[in-house]
Amino acid sequence: MKPRILTSLAAALLFAASGARAQTEIQWWHSMSGPLGDWVNDLAKDFNASQKDYRIVPTYKGTYDESMAGAVAAFRAGNAPHLLQVFEVGTATMMASKGAVMPVGEVMKLGGVKFEPAAYVPAVAGYYTAPSGQMLSFPFNSSTTVLFYNKDAFKAAGLDPAKAPRTWAELVAAAAKLKASGHKCPYTTSWQGWTQLESFSTWHNVEYATKNNGFGGPDARLTFNGPLHVRHIEDLANMARQGLFVYKGRGNAPDAPFVSGECAMVTTSSSVYGNLKRSAGFAFGISPLPYYQDVPGAPQNTIIGGASLWVMAGKKPTEYKGVAQFLAYLSRPEVAAASHQRTGYLPVTRAAYELTDKSGFYKNNPGTDVAVEQMIRKTTDKSRGVRLGNMLQIRTIVDEELEQVWAGKKSAKEGLDAAVKRGDEQLERFQRATKS
Repeated sequence: MKPRILTSLAAALLFAASGARAQTEIQWWHSMSGPLGDWVNDLAKDFNASQKDYRIVPTYKGTYDESMAGAVAAFRAGNAPHLLQVFEVGTATMMASKGAVMPVGEVMKLGGVKFEPAAYVPAVAGYYTAPSGQMLSFPFNSSTTVLFYNKDAFKAAGLDPAKAPRTWAELVAAAAKLKASGHKCPYTTSWQGWTQLESFSTWHNVEYATKNNGFGGPDARLTFNGPLHVRHIEDLANMARQGLFVYKGRGNAPDAPFVSGECAMVTTSSSVYGNLKRSAGFAFGISPLPYYQDVPGAPQNTIIGGASLWVMAGKKPTEYKGVAQFLAYLSRPEVAAASHQRTGYLPVTRAAYELTDKSGFYKNNPGTDVAVEQMIRKTTDKSRGVRLGNMLQIRTIVDEELEQVWAGKKSAKEGLDAAVKRGDEQLERFQRATKS
């Protein structure tokens, strides 16, 4: 080989190596598994292919609480990721983690990216916004509670498959017909604390906790043992005794029995849509949460679930620029709209919603706009959301106490009173911790 050719080859290899080193890696820890994990990986892959300066490295770190605990430990050790996906119940904790996170608005500014909080869906962005008006984290996979029902099971039971139950009285009547037709699981619910107490409260415009459900400060206390809450949990307990409501476990465990066709109705996250569209062997419908029609002002609006992306502190300016570029990419109308349509999560921006609407997606997929319609309603001081410290622990307490009610070991009033008392102890601990 001639010297000139050798020199050219060496220069090319050196250029390639220097180019590879120049690419800035951005570590993204998340909790999306299965089909949603594929979605996250595709987002990173598409962004990486769209430019050459940055490389997003998504890493599954277990459940939401596991990844959050891991990130805290990593931050203390000095090797935290750049981006951390945190579920909505961890918001107050992240807000109180002074010095550990950087507000998303500041990151976008550092990255030289134009950032308009008003471009995001208000009910979503508002949840992740501090009292000062500063947006703290990036809305990513926001969902809300809806009712899914098996149209085939409805038809077999003599129910109109085009008409979902709109009130709790209608749901009880439908469940009775489903049971009479041989269905052994007429109705179940996932995320029982979120669907049956948190969203239930905002849907009926009643208080879940003082201080505007925690938005007003860390000294909030729980109030979900009021007359309407007790009435509702009593109704569900009665349904359980009659075999109309079948408890299928905590978290999203009840989703699987619905997707398999075992259960005919489920109240759960709108994000189940993607799995149903891909895996359900039956026709299904999507409807708003049921409500009590004798409650003035109901229905109001539901609240978000899912998670947002938090930017961890202590990174280099060049790395923050990469983070800003990635978040800007996720905000593109075509990217955000595709994510919404693929997963059932809410569109994070107004433009993504409008693009989806204009494309005919909602028209061609009836019910897919239900979650959006529930969220874009005007909120009140009781329905903006629930943002409390130690919320993960409170949800566990709620699970424990409601399980006692479903098993007939406690009355609805006893269970809710105990949940409020134990939950308030968690709030007091969180308040003390924020003062230290």
